[in-house]
Amino acid sequence: MSDCCFDIDCVACPRLSQFLTDLRGQYPHYHNRPVASFGVEQPHLLVVGLAPGMHGANATSRPFTGDHSGLLLYETLHRFGFASKPVSLSADDDLELIDCCITNAVKCLPPQNKPVAAEVKACNSFLATEINRLPTGAVVIALGSIAHDAILRARVLKKSHYKFVHNVQHDLGGGLRLIDSYHCSRYNIQTRRLTTEMFEAVFANARTLLSQAEDA
Repeated sequence: MSDCCFDIDCVACPRLSQFLTDLRGQYPHYHNRPVASFGVEQPHLLVVGLAPGMHGANATSRPFTGDHSGLLLYETLHRFGFASKPVSLSADDDLELIDCCITNAVKCLPPQNKPVAAEVKACNSFLATEINRLPTGAVVIALGSIAHDAILRARVLKKSHYKFVHNVQHDLGGGLRLIDSYHCSRYNIQTRRLTTEMFEAVFANARTLLSQAEDA
């Protein structure tokens, strides 16, 4: 990714920077640094998650790769034609995203997977650049309410006007649309807050919006 959207040496958040430094001793073979987005630079579909997972992206250096939350995501991306394969094994496999990019609201692993508001804010300029370079007609999918709020901040939009509701669309301005989804976490799937059918409905919705944009 371009430097304006990512800085692998970023230490803007002291708590996160120290946490990753400590993890290098515990997991010396893990990535343990900010995690770059994965996919094409100007996609028509941008998927925004929360942050890298401890034994997922923080280990592998690819978003949603190596942990449970990526299983449903990559399978669904493949089903709807956004990924060349249904399983993401590692950062050096030959899986490719098709007109799609995956990123996170926070690029570094936070303790207990819970970034504080200041950390989401500090990382927001990277997300804003990723969103602002999207082509007209693009769709952004927010995985969870924190990603939803970060997207609104990146577009300088008031949260009170855009309530987070699963599979609901919002106008981000500039020809961009947002669709909310519950996060594809192990907890949400096991509790059936999010089912496969519910998740697929979000991506079917995105496909419809992209097709409409192409025909316009």
